[in-house]
Amino acid sequence: MKRIRFLTAAIVVAMALPAAVSAEGQGEKAASAGKITVTFAGTEAATTTQSRMMQAVADALNADGRFDAQVLVAGALSNDTNALVTQAKLGVPLVVPSDPGRLASQFNIPDLNILMAPYVLTDPAVLKNLPDTELFKTWSKQLETQGIVLIADMYNGFRNFYTTTPVKTVKDLSGLRIRGFGNDIGNGLARYFGFANFAIAFGEVFPAIQQKTLDGTEVQVSAAAGNAFWDVTKYVAMTKHYMLQTAFVCSTRLLSGMPSDARAFFLATIREKALEFGAKAQADEAGLYDQFRAKGVTITDVDIKEFQAAIAPLYTNNDLKFSPGLKDSLFKQLGL
Repeated sequence: MKRIRFLTAAIVVAMALPAAVSAEGQGEKAASAGKITVTFAGTEAATTTQSRMMQAVADALNADGRFDAQVLVAGALSNDTNALVTQAKLGVPLVVPSDPGRLASQFNIPDLNILMAPYVLTDPAVLKNLPDTELFKTWSKQLETQGIVLIADMYNGFRNFYTTTPVKTVKDLSGLRIRGFGNDIGNGLARYFGFANFAIAFGEVFPAIQQKTLDGTEVQVSAAAGNAFWDVTKYVAMTKHYMLQTAFVCSTRLLSGMPSDARAFFLATIREKALEFGAKAQADEAGLYDQFRAKGVTITDVDIKEFQAAIAPLYTNNDLKFSPGLKDSLFKQLGL
C-alpha cells in the first residue's frame, strides 16, 4: 500500500513538472542576468483578488531590479494546488497560494486546521496580528522543517454554497453533489452538512456543474465571479462557513538562496500586499454579490446558528484532532 501511495504521488508531481521545468528555464535566463527568479503560480482566474495580489507583488519585485518575477494563474502550471506546493517543496522557485486547511493535511499539522475550521475565525481583522502569535510561529517552524516557508496569510473572502437548487437550511444540502476541499476540514463539513464532497480541481468545477455531474460548489465570491458561476448556479446560500485565507508559501531553498537584504524585501513585499489585498477582498465582496444578483442569481441569508449547530459535532468529537485548549490559546494570543 505504501508503494502504491508513493507511485501515485510521484505520478502527480511528474505530470506537473513539465510546466515547472518551463518556469525553471526562464529562471535560468534571469539567473544569467544576475537576477533572482521567482514564479507566482495559482489556480484562480487572473481577475480574482488572490491573482491580482500576486501580480502586484511581482510588479514590485521587478521594479526593485533584483528580481525577475512572473505570474502564472488559471492553472497555467497546474490546476492542483497541492502539486504546486509539492513542486515548491522540491526547490522549484515558486510562490504558491494554498490555504491553512490544505497545508494542515498535506504536511500533517492538525492544529493548523483551526485557522480554516468552520465558524472559528470570523473577523478578517485578526489576520493582521496572526503572524505575531506563538501558535503561528510554531506552525511556521513545523512547515520549514519539511521544506516550506509560510510567508503570509491573506483574507480571501467567506465561502458560501453556489448551487443549482435553493439552499435555505442544512437539510437542503442533503445528498447534493458539491465540490469542496479534499482535506480533513472539507470532509468534515460534508459529513455534518450531509452533502457528497467532490474534491476535483477548481478548473473542472464550471463544466462539471454545466454537465450536471455536480449540483454546485462552496467557494468565495471573488473566485465565483472570476469564473462566471452565475451562468451555471442560480442560488447562493450565505452560510459563511469558512473565512478563507490564502496562505502564500515558497521553498526554504528559494529563500536561503537570496542575499539577506533581498530576502527581507521579498518577504516584506508579500506580507504588505497580503494585508492590502485582504482589505480589497473585504471591500469588493458586496459589489461582487451585486453582480450575481444582476445576473439573476438568488442570494439567501440563512440562519447561521442552524449551520453552526450542525457542525458542532466536528468539535465535540474532535474530528480534526486539535490539541487540548487550542481554540482558547489561539483566541488569547489574538486578543479575542
